[in-house]
Amino acid sequence: MLPQSESAAYRQYNCAGITRSHKNHTNSLCGSFMKLCVGQITSACVRKIRSSCFRKFGKIFWKTFEKSLWKSVIQCRNLKIKARSGNRAMLASDTLQTFGKTKQSGCVPEHEPRKAINCNKNLPRLCIFTCELFDGVQTCVYIWFLFQAYVSDYNIFLKPNATAAEAIQVTHNGKKNEILNGIPDWVYEEEVFAANGALWWSSTGKYLAYAEFNDTEVQKVEFSWFGAEQYPQTVALPYPKSLLPVSALCESPVTLHCLYPCSDHILCSVTWVTDERVAVQWLSRKQNYALTQIYDYDGRGWIEKQKFEQTSKTGWIGHYMPMPLFFTEDNLSFYKIMSDAKGYKHIHYIKDVTTPITSGKWEVISIKKLTKDAIFFVSNEHKGIPIERNLYKVLIGNTTSPTECLTCERYRDRCLYNSAYFSVNASYYRMECYGPGLPLYTVMDNKGSEVAVLEDNKDLEVILSEFQMPTIQHDFWYEMMLPPNFKKNKKYPLLIDVYGGPCSQSVEFRFKLNWGTYLASSLGIIVASFDGRGSGYQGDEILHSIYRRLGTFEVEDQIAAVRKFIDMGFIDKDRIAIWGWSYGGYVASMALGAGSGLFKCGIAGAPVSKWEYYDAVYTERYMGKPSDNSEFYQNSSVTSRAENFKSVDYLLVHGTADDNVHFQQAAQISKALVDKQVDFEAMWYTDNSHTFRGSSFHHIYIHMSHFLKKCLINPK
Repeated sequence: MLPQSESAAYRQYNCAGITRSHKNHTNSLCGSFMKLCVGQITSACVRKIRSSCFRKFGKIFWKTFEKSLWKSVIQCRNLKIKARSGNRAMLASDTLQTFGKTKQSGCVPEHEPRKAINCNKNLPRLCIFTCELFDGVQTCVYIWFLFQAYVSDYNIFLKPNATAAEAIQVTHNGKKNEILNGIPDWVYEEEVFAANGALWWSSTGKYLAYAEFNDTEVQKVEFSWFGAEQYPQTVALPYPKSLLPVSALCESPVTLHCLYPCSDHILCSVTWVTDERVAVQWLSRKQNYALTQIYDYDGRGWIEKQKFEQTSKTGWIGHYMPMPLFFTEDNLSFYKIMSDAKGYKHIHYIKDVTTPITSGKWEVISIKKLTKDAIFFVSNEHKGIPIERNLYKVLIGNTTSPTECLTCERYRDRCLYNSAYFSVNASYYRMECYGPGLPLYTVMDNKGSEVAVLEDNKDLEVILSEFQMPTIQHDFWYEMMLPPNFKKNKKYPLLIDVYGGPCSQSVEFRFKLNWGTYLASSLGIIVASFDGRGSGYQGDEILHSIYRRLGTFEVEDQIAAVRKFIDMGFIDKDRIAIWGWSYGGYVASMALGAGSGLFKCGIAGAPVSKWEYYDAVYTERYMGKPSDNSEFYQNSSVTSRAENFKSVDYLLVHGTADDNVHFQQAAQISKALVDKQVDFEAMWYTDNSHTFRGSSFHHIYIHMSHFLKKCLINPK
């Protein structure tokens, strides 16, 4: 959730189509005081840049990466500047980007308005604003941005450059908790975009697309903010729950082009293909039907050029949302990850027909880079182990080739969970190894040679060598943290660490240094995780098994896993606990309330109690509407199991200002337990949201550790 105080400061910069999300962040790296002389870059100019970076940051990784034209790369920690002779200079980083020899000006509205379609009012819309360029060519460009778009008081403003005194106001109808332009409301930020911006520049900055959200018909959730004043404040937040309207709008300012189908739908993504072509993905509210529409600009308005439909017969589409589109050089066909006929997510090529590029009983996790002759992607193909991640390459063209693994044989004892970040033309990539050993980051070329080591975590290795660390044991179906000096003939207490939400994966070859590490190494508690039905990256049969029935199989499988752990011989069956946060708190509560007799105690942090209380986009994706699935809505509540909590020790934890899983959820659990005369422990954290920080973060883990000591280490 983006706090209201920060949402108004959301900015997005553009220069020739390169964008960067920005929240109250000053561009303080080397680029803030450097100047590139475009068209006449000299070695002296580059030396000046390099010298400036050295003075400010010290050690810099400097290397010539490619042998075409004149190219050099400066890496100033996270900053990389690529200088090129000819007509442009580009800053290739996640921090700042700019092009030279670009026409620069302010943006003015499109002169030919297109009338808005008259549809149901409860619809989100996508608007495209035209930026017309004045004559004139920049030959000397500071490393800033030619256009700046930002949101203030829920309206969009444009500047011809970041230092211009005047800004052009694009929208005028923005209003807190009612109309939001260029930034998503709560449910879109949390469940759809997973980001706090809804602005998209076209490839050269000629057009700016933005989304507008209308929350006037969305009911608000209210909670107290206690602060330090004499009277608490009341925070009101539009929050759509199941069966209620989701943010939307139809009426349109006449200077903007609005694109949408007339149906109950969700706007998923916006992808600029060219300046005159944009692709938009929509999703039905039921989330089992996706529509990709490709629009072309005809001089007057945006006309649908092509569309592609996708349907799921067994559940929802994608992992959570439809996957991104990767367009080819023809600017019309594209690649996308979708479920194949056997229910495994693979890369498909969509043109006139849909052609699978990869296949097998494994899944593609994400596409990392598309070039004219290859796709680089991350999957769990290697040896059919779903908890591994490796980087692969597949050649494309007239015929596809077998997949080639680029990381499978590198650092096998250390790196089984990998990803990558590619340079512009895929000549180089940053290999990202996340475990199970210490994380490792290296620069690789496209021939597989290691160019440099960016971070090997040697310092962390030295620090950890001074401690007795737990041993992590992995299997296909579980993960265990075993105490130091573990002995199989000894009985240990067991803590199940669960999340269990749809498409989650707790068992993975990632390096972990967390609360479980402390419990295992200092208290001698075995900490185990298990991914049951409903978990991700093993095919739709497992993923969609909990469709329309949350709180069933994913809970039953955790209980079944505990029985398997007991059969291993080293678990004390009288000292078993379960804990989780958010969805994990829900699963832990449902397992404790199942009356299995396996658990002595458990902890639920910020749990859902009833799905009717949670947001509509998430809940309806997995459960449908209550009117269509009333039986499973009723059976999936924690409150209906209150009687069974008499046989377990229960700690309920929640923040009073949780804008995600509202305090209402814990309050209803508390009420149900009191009604059944259940003795339990509770800890409320004043003014804390769904994620704890600062003193609350430290307090909660100390408090939960004390609870587990009473339950598992020193039981009465």
